[in-house]
Amino acid sequence: MAYETFAFVYDEVMDETLYQQWLAFSLRHLPKTTNQILELACGTGALAVEFAQAGFEVTGLDLSEEMLTLASDRALEADTNVNWIAGDMLDLTDIGTYQAVTCFSDSLCYMQDETQVKQVFAGVYQLLEDTGTFIFDVHSLFQIDEVFPAYSFHDQTEDFAFLWDSYPGEVPHSIEHFLTFFVKKNEDTFERVDELHKERTYPLATYQKLLTEVGFKTQVFADFTDEAPTETSQRWFFVCQK
Repeated sequence: MAYETFAFVYDEVMDETLYQQWLAFSLRHLPKTTNQILELACGTGALAVEFAQAGFEVTGLDLSEEMLTLASDRALEADTNVNWIAGDMLDLTDIGTYQAVTCFSDSLCYMQDETQVKQVFAGVYQLLEDTGTFIFDVHSLFQIDEVFPAYSFHDQTEDFAFLWDSYPGEVPHSIEHFLTFFVKKNEDTFERVDELHKERTYPLATYQKLLTEVGFKTQVFADFTDEAPTETSQRWFFVCQK
């Protein structure tokens, strides 16, 4: 997954209200005794900083060093202390143990297949303390199969233009996001950069099966609420206990 350019305009195109919704969902479902969190795929650190400001000891992990550079700057500007780790969700060894782990913004949908999804689940299970909590979200089948194939988003400022168009992927329940950036280099010149982001999801029962196989007990909710998923839910939330 390429974030070389995406990292630098990510905050401009991301709906900032989502971070407050992820935070609120987490606060409702984390045990009250939780004070330590590992945030997987932390991106530019917006949610990690929110957790830190809420009083948690936070570690943010992301594959992209560009994202982590922005995350570090964000934490400094907010006068918060967050530990940043450049790392891969597929290898969570030697990064300590945690009371809770979160993974939001459908980051698990970037795993290539069920084997990789289960590998992340197993890695999280191993680094959680006893009775630890794992909270994550993924796109639903409805979102991938019905909503995204017609998705198109275009935005521009004086410094960049951003085009996002989505098409069905090559395997079942997958989507390909074609991103085109025109980034201002100087007064008269813009550089064009194209990126392809591939996401994939699975039936609800598949996620539940994989989580059970690695040892988790799981509850499932939908769309930032505490309600069970329906056929038209767009985002599934999993609250997993070790």
